Amino acid sequence: MPSAMNGAEVVRGLQERAARALPAAQVEDADGWWLRHAPGCSWWVGTVLPHGGAGPRDLAERITRAEGFYAGRRAKARFQITPTVCPDGLDTVLADRGYRRERTVSLQAAPVARVAANAPAGAIEIRIDDHPARAWFETAHALHGGDPCAAWHMLDRVDRPCAFARAVVGDDVVAVGRAVADSGWAGVFGMATAPEARGRGAGREVLTALAGWAATQGADRMYLQVERDNLPAVRLYERAGFGEIHRYHYRTAG
Repeated sequence: MPSAMNGAEVVRGLQERAARALPAAQVEDADGWWLRHAPGCSWWVGTVLPHGGAGPRDLAERITRAEGFYAGRRAKARFQITPTVCPDGLDTVLADRGYRRERTVSLQAAPVARVAANAPAGAIEIRIDDHPARAWFETAHALHGGDPCAAWHMLDRVDRPCAFARAVVGDDVVAVGRAVADSGWAGVFGMATAPEARGRGAGREVLTALAGWAATQGADRMYLQVERDNLPAVRLYERAGFGEIHRYHYRTAG
């Protein structure tokens, strides 16, 4: 990806788009920090996005405010730590307060046209809806797990155009994925393939179909987030034309 893509403004914008595509049940704007609570959802949906500036003198106060937000909801405080976007020194201060480091995540992007051009043979049927059809939702829940009620309500909170893609073989849904269009970008979320269908191109077909949908929404770029140790997914996205533009990790209260 061009070096200009690595700028703090781009990274911050993508992470905030992702937060809108994975909306928490409660969000409090604490002087630019997004304090998010999402009971029943995947834990990263309810993490702090510390995107507002904070000098050394008020950093501890801002952290304490965030901790109070989560304590009042009987939840652990977790921070998404993104170099160039977070306030200077935040990672060190959290470490000193006993927060443990978790999960290294790669933020990746690709031109929509490149993802669409890398289409596989097209042997698998892909269906796309603008809502989570029952077949899509049941497969997504079976592959991702979690609280189905919380997941349904989270999807219902999304207020941007969405696409829910599923790969179908016979009567079976073998892979799913979701995209959300937001101001020139389309984010990719919830990609998953059934174990028995892996290695057959189903995930790639879903990704290509989502790229085609993104083009119809006026998006010319796509982004996604993938854990660095998820090697099969990293390879899939590399083959589809995605490249890393930044990395981040989390800090979780002990």
